Amino acid sequence: MKLKIAFLIVCLSWSCSLSLRAQLTEDQRFKTAKNLDIYNAMVKELMLYYVDTIDIEKNIRADINYFLRQLDPYTEYIPEEEMSDFKFQTTGEYGGIGSIISIRDNKIIIVEPYEGMPAALAGLIPGDEILEINGESMQGKTTAYASEHLKGQPHSQVKIKYMPLGGKTPKEVTIERQRIYINPVTYFGVLSDTIGYIYLSSFTAQSAQVVKEALLNLINNQPVRSLIFDVRDNGGGSVEDCLEMLNFFVPRGELLLSMKGRVKQQDRTYHATETPLFPGLPLAVLVNANSASASEILSGAIQDLDRGVIIGSRTYGKGLVQATRQLPYDGRLKLTTAKYYIPSGRCIQAIDYAQRDEDGRVSYIPDSLTTVYYTKNGRPVKDGAGILPDIVMEEEKMPAIIYYMEGASIFFDFVTQWRKTHPKIASPAKFVLTGEIYNAFKDFVKAKDFTYDRQSAKAMESLKKIMEFEGYLQPASAEFQALENKLKPDLDRDLEVYKKQISEQLAIQIMKQYYYAKGMVEYSLKNDLEVQKAIEILHE
Repeated sequence: MKLKIAFLIVCLSWSCSLSLRAQLTEDQRFKTAKNLDIYNAMVKELMLYYVDTIDIEKNIRADINYFLRQLDPYTEYIPEEEMSDFKFQTTGEYGGIGSIISIRDNKIIIVEPYEGMPAALAGLIPGDEILEINGESMQGKTTAYASEHLKGQPHSQVKIKYMPLGGKTPKEVTIERQRIYINPVTYFGVLSDTIGYIYLSSFTAQSAQVVKEALLNLINNQPVRSLIFDVRDNGGGSVEDCLEMLNFFVPRGELLLSMKGRVKQQDRTYHATETPLFPGLPLAVLVNANSASASEILSGAIQDLDRGVIIGSRTYGKGLVQATRQLPYDGRLKLTTAKYYIPSGRCIQAIDYAQRDEDGRVSYIPDSLTTVYYTKNGRPVKDGAGILPDIVMEEEKMPAIIYYMEGASIFFDFVTQWRKTHPKIASPAKFVLTGEIYNAFKDFVKAKDFTYDRQSAKAMESLKKIMEFEGYLQPASAEFQALENKLKPDLDRDLEVYKKQISEQLAIQIMKQYYYAKGMVEYSLKNDLEVQKAIEILHE
């Protein structure tokens, strides 16, 4: 049965419609059939005669994934058991208790309960350990396994036995699962008296409606006369909702987006179809290197139509469109079907996956091969490398020690412990991370015996071996040793040198545990240079 299932998956290319098959040449159809026959015969022989038992499903799944990786990172096979996660990514909805979990020391830990969702309402907090789900022990189980057992149909019940953070006696709670919806508008409010602010974390189904409600709230209930629309770290999502949002700001009839692919019948052109709700509202859009796909369509259209000012750093550069195709056994193939072009006519795709070197590697499109296009008012813009903001601001580089602290869950562990003696803190707008808190954090880090290995030290070790092989190490041994000494990690020094950045990251983790994602965004606005620049521009 597994062999039949695997072979059907391999033959997915033949499940397309007759009209699309007709677009293949006779030679292409013959080569495809020939190679699938060879593959099928080879699998049969291996299953019958190979010396050891073969996990056929695992191996063919690996084959499929390898094949798809040769195309682009966005084309992937989604088996039936992963469809719930895929739907959550596209809709922002699932049935469950509403909490992020992780594994620590072979234990399933609550990391982040969502605000207003069943887990938070039941009193679960970050650091609580899940011992049992419906009577089944979670000892040694994976997060995927625990997550699947926590999910279920809305209004069904799940019984959870857990060890409260810092407690010695387990507790039990029965939680009614609900339809979990992650609001893509993480935070909205008023900055500098008359400037509205909206942070959009993703483009999911119904996100346009949520943005509309936030905008109307700001316009009707606050003295808002301009808007900062923040799509930094927004990886994209629903193009339909992105286009609907553009309709809020752009005159009816304006070209918003074109899609062009291999199958010409599926090419699409989209124009603004509605009378804009906010036609004259001054607009600033914040972007960064993690703004991709729909975020780039939105910011690129605003830029090309000269409808607002784009502030931040160059965006990711994803100009590829994906669609899903139904596969046998309730799986899906998510595949790239087209490239998108924003109003000026440019495609901002930064990597040409069709062009690979001898090792199969791809690279960014060089500036010499990019083309100049023009915005509605005649300003020059280029294709091939994401959206270059009108006002470019360099992103502050994160010190390596913070990445290592994040990887070791140092911030999370400190805040969960610190929270025991600090049940309440000031609001995000008023909270200040004092020297006392930072000193307590330093003592905590040292007590944890936290160590970290810099990439520079690894590079030095590699260089040392090369120099020794080539005979250069001995003549330069003194200089090399001096450099090695300077590169040795010094925890006390780094905790002081990077105090500002570490304090900021610590404060953000505190906000996240006390005030959820909303409080984290609100707090971060106080020291946000891009936001300050947008306020300055909008006041002009």
